[in-house]
Amino acid sequence: MPFKSPYPRLDIPRTDILTYLFPPNTTPSDTPLWLDSSNPRHSLSPRQLLLWVKRLAVGLDKIGVKSGEVVMIHTPNHIFVPVAYLGIVGSGRVFSGANPVYTASEMVHQIKTTGATVILSHPTLAKTAVAAAQKAGLPEGHVFLFSDEENAPMDGVKDWRSMLGTAEEGERYSWHRMSEEEALQTVATVNFSSGTTGLPKGVSISHANLIANIEQTIVMRYDRRPYGAHNKPPERWIGFLPLYHAYGQCYTILMNVKLQVPVYVMKAFVYEDFLRVIQTYKITDLQVAPPILVMLDKRPETVKYDLSSVKHILCGAAPLSKELQNSVSRRFNVVVCQGWGMTEVTCSGHHVPGGIDDDSGSVGLLNPNTECMLLDDDGKEVAPGQPGEMYVRGPQVCLGYWRNEQATKEALSPDGWLKTGDVAVVKNDWFWIVDRKKELIKVNALQVAPAELEAVLLEHDEVADAAVCGITLHGEEWPRAYIHLKDTAKGSLTEERIHAWMKEKVAKHKQLVGGIMFVDEVPKLASGKIMRKIIREWAKRDAVALEGKVKARL
Repeated sequence: MPFKSPYPRLDIPRTDILTYLFPPNTTPSDTPLWLDSSNPRHSLSPRQLLLWVKRLAVGLDKIGVKSGEVVMIHTPNHIFVPVAYLGIVGSGRVFSGANPVYTASEMVHQIKTTGATVILSHPTLAKTAVAAAQKAGLPEGHVFLFSDEENAPMDGVKDWRSMLGTAEEGERYSWHRMSEEEALQTVATVNFSSGTTGLPKGVSISHANLIANIEQTIVMRYDRRPYGAHNKPPERWIGFLPLYHAYGQCYTILMNVKLQVPVYVMKAFVYEDFLRVIQTYKITDLQVAPPILVMLDKRPETVKYDLSSVKHILCGAAPLSKELQNSVSRRFNVVVCQGWGMTEVTCSGHHVPGGIDDDSGSVGLLNPNTECMLLDDDGKEVAPGQPGEMYVRGPQVCLGYWRNEQATKEALSPDGWLKTGDVAVVKNDWFWIVDRKKELIKVNALQVAPAELEAVLLEHDEVADAAVCGITLHGEEWPRAYIHLKDTAKGSLTEERIHAWMKEKVAKHKQLVGGIMFVDEVPKLASGKIMRKIIREWAKRDAVALEGKVKARL
């Protein structure tokens, strides 16, 4: 029998995200909730944000973006990203965020995959966006400069404010309030994930998915604390998680509105700036990934700042060792708890309940309304205490992969079970992630698909074959390549030349920091599939020798 959440079932609202966040007959607050961490006077309140959202909706109508079409953003964090997100989603369009470090070729893949009709790109990234739009066949004039300040046209690219409705038009605008069926079926966001295998794919998240995961997360966040979500002491958060990613969107765009929590938004993550923001604004709660805890625990700059305001740290997006968790907890006298999630479950499926100081490394209990099965390699359920691949089902599970029926069939069963690719153990309703079946590599909590890097390597004329896997060095995972060269390239195609090739083709977090090894043959099955188990064994063997070398590349 599937494991069920120990929590009572929630009665989850079935409506659109704007109606959920800004209910009828309520007045949005004038208290700033999105503040520029470098200048908090530069801010947006819910009332201000909603007017900008409506103006953007009017503007998208004017330039002919149809309901259900994708609008992409391509920008670092700033306080107007929530405007773009809620304006796009709230007006019936589909939001998709591109990693700001993407190369033009990576952007082209996302534009073509989503069928994006408009791109809102930061002025510092606009050249890449325009080049990608041209290669993807997007008509001229469909890229707009997008930042928190008005920008003069650049090489013919206009500022996004030029296409917005007026304030008067915004005040008059009324969004479509969805029925339950519409909320369940209407795609709100297409964030990108590699799933359990293959190239990055767009994950279709509905309005109902978003609302369900917010409701679930609020219950888990405050369950065991001495106060509830609606009588909590003041909280202050820091918005450094990237807003093209589901984790950042959950807290900096959605949760903070529902809970009325101010977020100090960082435009770029610089470690000492991060510490300074915590100290200056007395940040109370952090949402982080494991690399941040490594910095807090190891970096010498940490001791120069007063971090005593922090009371609670939630860690997700990648595996966290209990040793690191407990080290940070003891050092800062703060509760550090984990959760488990993936883009395909909107954001989360498990949490350690707020208020519990867990030191076991568990990812916690199932969210309300969520079920889980742990299956062995034969598809049979394992006994409690035994490891099995985790399958989850709940109202936060995605609709599938955008315009990719085959990938959807491989990941989602007809009755709603999602194959996660993570191997877990459960004891008394508590879950621990113990392994990963899925191929993807987690670099600083960002997903890297081996198949994507293999395809880039195979584009090189002198590479005959290639396999990529993750290698763990100094507690962090990095991509490593095993390359079979063409006979004519042996002795001439060096590691340095391959690193230079990759630097031109893919973003920084996809570089082969874990190294390159030339091999006589890439092991494959008769079907032609790479024998990834052997590749991973090679990487474990090589890790010992490489531990001392990786620092030089970083």
